[in-house]
Amino acid sequence: MKISALREQRSAKVAAMKTLVDAAAAEGRDLSADETKQFDTLKTEERALSAQVERAEYLGEVERRAAGTPVSGAPSADFDRLADSVSVTRVIRAQMEGRSLDGAEAEYAREAERRSGRKAEGAFVPFASLEKRANTTATAPELVGTDHRAQDYIGPLREALLARQMGVRVMTGLRGNVAIPKFGSGLETGWVTEGQAVPEAEMSFDQVTLTPKHVGGKTEMSRQLIQQSAPSIEQLVREDLSFLIAKQIDAAIINGSGLAGQPLGILNTPGIQAAGDVPTTWAGVLAMLEMLDDVDISNGRWLTTAAIRTALAAAEKVAGSGSGFLYDNGAMAGLALAASKNVPAGKLILGDFSQVMLGVWSEVDILVNPYAEPAYSRGGIQVRAMATVDTAVRHPQGFVVATEVA
Repeated sequence: MKISALREQRSAKVAAMKTLVDAAAAEGRDLSADETKQFDTLKTEERALSAQVERAEYLGEVERRAAGTPVSGAPSADFDRLADSVSVTRVIRAQMEGRSLDGAEAEYAREAERRSGRKAEGAFVPFASLEKRANTTATAPELVGTDHRAQDYIGPLREALLARQMGVRVMTGLRGNVAIPKFGSGLETGWVTEGQAVPEAEMSFDQVTLTPKHVGGKTEMSRQLIQQSAPSIEQLVREDLSFLIAKQIDAAIINGSGLAGQPLGILNTPGIQAAGDVPTTWAGVLAMLEMLDDVDISNGRWLTTAAIRTALAAAEKVAGSGSGFLYDNGAMAGLALAASKNVPAGKLILGDFSQVMLGVWSEVDILVNPYAEPAYSRGGIQVRAMATVDTAVRHPQGFVVATEVA
């Protein structure tokens, strides 16, 4: 029997028990002997159905793992739809008021705890809810006189977060440290003359590891701001928490040092190919592409700074020939090019970003503290957000990095 049918039957048993109890309560009496017997029967059946549901869920999980699709892989469509319904503001408001989560927020938190195998200190919210960016501005409050328009709040200008959008592999629901086997070197073959020994070699293997790294920050929200229900307030909370978490993860993917608790990013991974100076001619661009072709990487994309993108857009493929510019219409050499403030100055990265793995042990964990100073004195609250992740590059040679001449 399908798990959905089992759940429906269990819900029906619970509803029947509730009907018995409500009917007796409406008449101001306790359950009769027959009703008690009926109630006990329903309770036994409900417990049996609950056990069947639990077993079905366990078997489903085992089957997914056996099929090579672990729970820590891409979330199901239902989980995606549930994540889209989570409101960060409702999570914070519930913690402010000292009550339990309900609705989509409670369902998501329970499922995130089940997948991660750990209890949140506050409440889990999906990464996606923090990566939604609202780039809208309106009339400044000081120009409206006494009509304070909180819904038209003008937030700070923030850089776009691009690394995960460029195809990074995300593995969620991790528990222990992760070690992924990797091919090292293979056998050798070659032509020999009569009586000569054939080449001899042994296969070797390596591994790529991921270990938990913690990132977090805190911010202060006014009580009035959190209690309002305007959509723009929800966007404000998301953007502030994005600034605390998503920017740090994005920067770590690109340029994490691997020291002081940071993940190791692309630019600091041993084995990354160096292309010398940032190209100023078409021949230089083709030379970088050739370095990827030589290691059988074909899914390349460019990532750089706004300054280098501008320089590439002003550089002709062949000077004075009218042959067009190196960067044009969002691409260079037919491959998409993006700019980010998280890329260090003077760096141009070409590579297959699906070679990067982002391991997630903990979704974003939000904890509200209404007593922390100085927020408490001002009637506000302090909101802390933390996540536990790590990054690693599967094949470092899948990236080529050029550096601008000083």
